[in-house]
Amino acid sequence: MEIKWDITKKIRSWKNTIFRGWIFFTLICFSPHIFSQAAQIDEEVIKESALTVFIDCQWGKLDEIQKDISFIKLVEEQDSAQVYVLITKRDTESNGTEFILSFKGQKEFGGDNDQLKCQTDKGKEEKEILRELINTLKMGFMRYVGKTPISSLISIRLMDEVKPTSVEDKWDFWVFSISGNTFLNGQKLYKSGMLFGSFYANRVTPELKVRLSVGAMYNQDKFTFDDQIIKSSSNRQNLTGLIVKSLNDHWSVGGYFSALSSSYANTKFSLSPGPAIEYNLFPYSQSTRRQLRFLYRLDFKSIWYQEETIYEKTHENLLKESLSATLELKQKWGTISTSIEGSNYFHDFSKNRVHLMGELSLRIIEGLNINLNGSYSRIHDQLSLARSDASFEEILLRRKEIATTYNYYFSVGLSYTFGSTKSNVVNPRFGTGGQGISISF
Repeated sequence: MEIKWDITKKIRSWKNTIFRGWIFFTLICFSPHIFSQAAQIDEEVIKESALTVFIDCQWGKLDEIQKDISFIKLVEEQDSAQVYVLITKRDTESNGTEFILSFKGQKEFGGDNDQLKCQTDKGKEEKEILRELINTLKMGFMRYVGKTPISSLISIRLMDEVKPTSVEDKWDFWVFSISGNTFLNGQKLYKSGMLFGSFYANRVTPELKVRLSVGAMYNQDKFTFDDQIIKSSSNRQNLTGLIVKSLNDHWSVGGYFSALSSSYANTKFSLSPGPAIEYNLFPYSQSTRRQLRFLYRLDFKSIWYQEETIYEKTHENLLKESLSATLELKQKWGTISTSIEGSNYFHDFSKNRVHLMGELSLRIIEGLNINLNGSYSRIHDQLSLARSDASFEEILLRRKEIATTYNYYFSVGLSYTFGSTKSNVVNPRFGTGGQGISISF
């Protein structure tokens, strides 16, 4: 009986071993097919349910964005997208970059809009900047993806290395910049040299903006003509300051201060402090997309002239006012920035100036833009003009301000980008490059 029981136990053990081996063999043989089929199903769900997005971004990198964010599908037409994303950027006071991502829902997401910001520090490599930008894009897309079938395939987690921290800045948000330059060039009959130096100190927070700058420039040219040597020089020193206090999302108050010495402007020394107030029709929080600002400014000017002016003055105190309106828009159809400013002196309203400037980039059709830049001024306030006539050399070399009633500047150009916009494949061989061809003239 004892021998029989041992044999029975061994038979059962062999049967269990064979059964387990058969299960293991079946899993090894068929599991790749099962998992492949599941992955294929998920991939099909992603393709059919992916959020359609149009990204308006001058920085490019759309192929990298598409590769990294697989749950969206970039489209080439704005109207066919469920979400329109406008990406703008601006430099920060610390020489970093701030990206502003404006999300606008379309079709079934109409009216569902949002705005996120992504700040990158100075010195970061382009790959790091792109990674931070893509992470911000993912966060912005979640509000839309959560309402699509693909949401069941999304998992959100908090990275362990991220810890809440309070911002402590040993510089108290002050940014300083010091620069010095010298330029020398010449040939047998001509020599030119210039020295320039500047110092900047800026502190910008949402509540207060402070800007200070000091600069100095000296330039000299030397010409030799028929054994005659002609020398001409100019110099300028300036100190400027600005302080602005934010009152609310539409109003700001502040003041300007400047000190100037300029051989070109016939100014030995001048002081000009004055208060200012500004109203923005749109909230300042929307400033990267649209602004309509109205700025009123008063200036008290005390000026000592190098030479007697055409009004027989060597020193005078003046009170001046100015009003400007500035419009800045960044929309689907393009960008526009234009301003008009009028100023006058209180002692004589005929001493006035009107300045108009504008920049316009219009999207005519997909890929085709027209770009216009220009400015125009009507000038009737040249109080510092020297009484003595300018010499031939001073006029040619612009060493001395001369009388005029206007000045202007204008430029126009076209840019066209074309080529494939449907391929999102990234091929790193021989380096990477942008898609399509760009022609500017």
